[in-house]
Amino acid sequence: MNACEGPSDNSRYQATPIKINPDLLDQVMYNDQGLVPAIVQDISTNQVLMLAWMSKASLEKTLLTGRTWFWSRSRQEYWCKGETSGNRQWVRKVFYDCDADAILLLVDQEGEGACHTGNWSCFYREF
Repeated sequence: MNACEGPSDNSRYQATPIKINPDLLDQVMYNDQGLVPAIVQDISTNQVLMLAWMSKASLEKTLLTGRTWFWSRSRQEYWCKGETSGNRQWVRKVFYDCDADAILLLVDQEGEGACHTGNWSCFYREF
């Protein structure tokens, strides 16, 4: 079983699927590549953790599973956050913005953080 399947050992980190409303899902505006930017924010601290890309299928899978699923533009494949690192994201709320061209996911971040560099947030460099 990989990290995207099954519950965490910590009772705080459990999947909470979100009921899909097809009418709302159809309002999301995807770019020419069929993708929409997805901002991931820690629900406890409000810290922005990362930005990734979602297709309609990855957004649906995120809502159905309660885990974050994205589209990798470099690898041209779907990926579940934490599948290899164990730094999983447990979705608590999902919003779309006023123009319907961006997604905001509020998550409980498990593990060492969201960034592949080992930092808690991908936004750790300041000008």
